[in-house]
Amino acid sequence: MSALVKNIRSLSKSSSYLRCFSVRPLTVAANKLRSAPKHTPNQSLFLTTTQRLVLPHERSYSSKPPLSLKLIADRVILVLQLYDKVNPEKLKLESHFINDLGLDSLDHVEVIMAIEDEFGFEIPDVDAEKLLRPADIVRYVADKEDIYE
Repeated sequence: MSALVKNIRSLSKSSSYLRCFSVRPLTVAANKLRSAPKHTPNQSLFLTTTQRLVLPHERSYSSKPPLSLKLIADRVILVLQLYDKVNPEKLKLESHFINDLGLDSLDHVEVIMAIEDEFGFEIPDVDAEKLLRPADIVRYVADKEDIYE
């Protein structure tokens, strides 16, 4: 019985070791060679083959698109227009959420949460209480993202 357990342990260790040497990079390289255009006579076969086999060793990340006050205002208005309790005809940058649009405090919290989701950062409750108009939200997001255009 103990010999069986030892064999199972050794198999599990070797299988995890073999997983390190997967055949996936080899198949990716072979597919690249197959699908790549053929070399021209003035290029050496060795150089083009090694160039095709080189795999990227670093990741490339893109940054966020640049923000402007107009883009922020458009995104805030779009979020508010998509909110079902806001009448899009009454919505302007200077509309007051409670007085002009008829939202209550829970609706205000939902609007702030939607803005947080749209722009990808959290708005503290102390600051959220001061954001009573779309223009206030635009100014807050612009200050947070250092946009002063």
